[in-house]
Amino acid sequence: MKKLALVLALSAFSATGFAAPETFNVEPTHTFPRFEYSHFGYSNQQQRFDKTSGKIVLDRAAKTGSVDVSIDTTSVNTGYALFNQHIQAEDYFDTARFPAITFKSTRVRFEGDKPVAVDGNLTIKGVTRTVTLTVTNFHSMPHPMLKKDAIGANATAKVKRSEFNMGKNVPYVGDDVTLTIAVEAIKE
Repeated sequence: MKKLALVLALSAFSATGFAAPETFNVEPTHTFPRFEYSHFGYSNQQQRFDKTSGKIVLDRAAKTGSVDVSIDTTSVNTGYALFNQHIQAEDYFDTARFPAITFKSTRVRFEGDKPVAVDGNLTIKGVTRTVTLTVTNFHSMPHPMLKKDAIGANATAKVKRSEFNMGKNVPYVGDDVTLTIAVEAIKE
């Protein structure tokens, strides 16, 4: 009887000590990638994309994870329909040929049990560059309405749009672009 109790205790300990990776689906109504750039030096303009999908996998015990996100470039939202069409044209996003921007992680870096940076490959207009997303906020808890585990984060990176074949009007319209993403994801 003591052996059985010992085996059960050890198996319970090993089950809690080695947590499995958790997979979360990006929640599209609470995930909005944004981009910001200088407009002739007058102001910093902020635009967003309205359609994003993807998966986030985290293994906090092993301090590993992955991020695989796709942004629908036709969902760019400047608040002005004519400008949406303008930046979907060939000189900018060229959405007819490149309907998605993708980010695929190569490494997730942790401090404690929280991710603090995600290194990966950002692809825009068929050009792939290595980018690090700095995680400025991360939160994990059961979703109060869906009754499932959920995560949320904010992350940011800086890129040069000319490196993605989108250099029209540089330097008048800034080459430096700040990417920010507010993401929420629900556990599968």
